[in-house]
Amino acid sequence: MEPGRAAWLLLLLLLPALRAAAPGEFDPYRVLGVGRSSSQADIKKAYKRLAREWHPDKNKDPGAEDKFIQISKAYEILSNEEKRANFDRYGDAGESQGFSQQQHRQFHRFHDGFYFDESFFHFPFNSERRDTSDEKYLLHFSHYINEIVPDSFKKPYLIKITSDWCFSCIHIEPVWKEVAQELEALGAGIGVVHAGYERRLAHHLGAHSTPTLLGLINGKITFFHNAVVRENLRQFVENLLPGNLVEKITDKNYIRFLSDWRKDNKPHVLLFDHMPVVPLLYKLTAFAYRDYLSFGYVYVGLRGTEELSSQYNINVYTPTMMIFKEHIDRPADVVQAREMKKQLIDDFLSQNKFLMVARLTSQRLFQELCPVKKSHRQRKHCVVLLTGEGEKFAEAYEAFLTFAVANTKDTLKFVHIYSDRQPEFADALLMDEEKYHGRSAVVILERRNNAGKIAYKALEEAWQGSKEDNFILLDLLDQLRTDPGLLSSETVVADLNDELAPMFLIRWFYSTLDYISDCWDSLFHSNWREMMPLLSLLFSVLFILFGTVIVQAFSDSSDTRDAPPSGKEETTTKTEKNDASFSKESNSRIPKKGFVEVTELTDINYTSNLVRLRPGHMNVVLILSNSTKTPLLQKFALEVYTFTGSSSLHFSFLSLDKHREWLEYLLEFAQDAAPIPNQYDKHFLERDYTGYVLALNGHKKYFCLFKPHRSGDEGGTLGSCEDYNASQHVEARGKSSCSPGSRSIKNKLHKLSFWMERLLEGSLQRFYIPSWPTLD
Repeated sequence: MEPGRAAWLLLLLLLPALRAAAPGEFDPYRVLGVGRSSSQADIKKAYKRLAREWHPDKNKDPGAEDKFIQISKAYEILSNEEKRANFDRYGDAGESQGFSQQQHRQFHRFHDGFYFDESFFHFPFNSERRDTSDEKYLLHFSHYINEIVPDSFKKPYLIKITSDWCFSCIHIEPVWKEVAQELEALGAGIGVVHAGYERRLAHHLGAHSTPTLLGLINGKITFFHNAVVRENLRQFVENLLPGNLVEKITDKNYIRFLSDWRKDNKPHVLLFDHMPVVPLLYKLTAFAYRDYLSFGYVYVGLRGTEELSSQYNINVYTPTMMIFKEHIDRPADVVQAREMKKQLIDDFLSQNKFLMVARLTSQRLFQELCPVKKSHRQRKHCVVLLTGEGEKFAEAYEAFLTFAVANTKDTLKFVHIYSDRQPEFADALLMDEEKYHGRSAVVILERRNNAGKIAYKALEEAWQGSKEDNFILLDLLDQLRTDPGLLSSETVVADLNDELAPMFLIRWFYSTLDYISDCWDSLFHSNWREMMPLLSLLFSVLFILFGTVIVQAFSDSSDTRDAPPSGKEETTTKTEKNDASFSKESNSRIPKKGFVEVTELTDINYTSNLVRLRPGHMNVVLILSNSTKTPLLQKFALEVYTFTGSSSLHFSFLSLDKHREWLEYLLEFAQDAAPIPNQYDKHFLERDYTGYVLALNGHKKYFCLFKPHRSGDEGGTLGSCEDYNASQHVEARGKSSCSPGSRSIKNKLHKLSFWMERLLEGSLQRFYIPSWPTLD
């Protein structure tokens, strides 16, 4: 056997063992120290304990980071029932989720000595030979969700998605390494996602190719689309930051800027430097501390800052940072350094996050300034001035501020609150006593728990800022140092209102702008896979809209073809507006036209005006003869004129001389309402149906019937579509029911308008037919 063939056979024999041995080296149960029958609660408990112990920020062991990654990987497998089942069954969680970096390196070391040595294939992608500077930035899914996203509200992150066998990833590596080190030193966050091992996270970030660079700030992802060079990456991170973080300060606006501490309840920071643009370090710092401090920048080389520099005795050659609190004429703290470092700035700002006497404007601020005691030695007491706004309370506030500056201690915090803005808090402490109404009060309190329970003691008298008040307060604070039981009263206070929260409309406006910006960016830059749902929705809406218009157009044109206008078939009756009976009946309804359009129902338009009438539409048909045509049409127009405002009603007339047989067929379905003689009745052709009105519903195949008004009937209309007693309608044979000589023709349609009202109400009886007969 040839040596080469023998080597390949040996490789084929060892591959199953290699496949079984590699995952077996990483045992998530062993990493977390739990048994295979452990419950999810036990697994979670073990993970939390080990994560706290091996977190790289707390454990300085060189191997802590690798250990922490293994712990997170193990928990990700065992907390997912599907992955756990796969591991129990096959020794693998799928998608290489169970492999740690150490196993990956061990696997490569194994095949480096075998026939898969990369020197044999000449591929420069061995992870062991690659630059290991990215390892400390590696992210996994749970770490990203639980830590990176919340941290992005304090600093922006620049994240790279990479993978093996990626030529472009190797090409951008030198630039990435340089920019990552530089931005990290300035305060930005850096992250690396290996798409081969963190497919879930890469998919969550929307990265469908490698390399992909993106920014993360305030939980929002923004993709980088320019050339990967140092200047572009720095500018990309700087553009992620809000534009109003740092205000440019000159001689004209510095007094207004420093005086805004009353409005925004924050200390104000000024950086004096000779750079014409605001340094990125300062912008990143302003973003991190934006909830506590307001930032301004003074370009000392600019004309118009001389007064400002002279006012505070600034060395124009050395960067200087000043913090101003309640007094704008002098800084509360100053730091100077030839090269401002992030650590120096953080230490300086963290010690000056609050005013000397900060105003409690939210529950978060109350919890930070007056924390709950954790032990007897960590007691924190707050001295609260409950006061009002305006010049009336200015003197009391200034006296309290002077006292706070002179008695600053680590265990004491001096704060004030506007009673009218936080009434529930003030009422809980002062018990609504009359002596404090319209005056300031001072209360010493200690928070006992996060549920709002506090112990407190209020000064007996209102606070006026006199020397006597100062001595009383100072004496109480001295007693409190040795006797914590001095705070004898207890109560529960509700959470404070957030006074500085933006209005709903403002929040909605900014949210809308962010959404529009995201859509604009997605339209021009994002992957088309992400745009497909939006495009699909857009095209669906357009299809529905245009489809409806087209269908409506064809429907209208079809109706027009079915009902061609004919001068011989249309009769228009115009009525006089000064007619007394017409004005009384039409005052509640405004018609569309000044006349009633009544069309003769013939065999030509019968299909369009009745058989194919659109759903919801009805045709009101008057029965007349040649001799009664003119007077009946005039009276019919008067009675139905007020109902022409409804587009669902159509008005027609039918000639009894031409279509008696069609009418007789329909009236057979009315039964008692219209007794019809048989064909052997000698008076069959003499029966008079003039004045009958039929409301025909062509779609649902039913009609309602109006019978002419009888001369001797004075109560309600008998011409309604109801179930009448047959005896009231049966007439002796040989006599005409409505002879023209017995009453005027126009009286036949008396009270037709009342019948129309009931027709629109839907309270008339309906007579259904199987199908519409032909009109010959």
